Amino acid sequence: MLARRIEAEGIPTVVVTMMPSVAEQLRTPRIVGVEFPFGHPFGMPAGRAVQRRVLEAALVVLAGASRAGTRVDLDIEWPQPRGEAYKAWQPSEPSPIVAAMLGQRDGT
Repeated sequence: MLARRIEAEGIPTVVVTMMPSVAEQLRTPRIVGVEFPFGHPFGMPAGRAVQRRVLEAALVVLAGASRAGTRVDLDIEWPQPRGEAYKAWQPSEPSPIVAAMLGQRDGT
């Protein structure tokens, strides 16, 4: 929603997110999707090569997408097994928004 408000003021935005489908549902103007653990949209700390790749992709989307509604998903693998990464970086309890989404999905 913040990106839409900034866009409404005439400033183009791009959002790098681990939840690109949710960003689309929220009508985020320009989206770069990554399959990284939460809290690490640009990669691992000190992972300069991946961070640079994500940043460059975001800048390309920002510069190349003249209008809102663009989504680019990056095909970059996290450097450790997925299960191990998610256990290491996920909070023990879901955030309020994730809990609400799970509740809607499960009908609770």
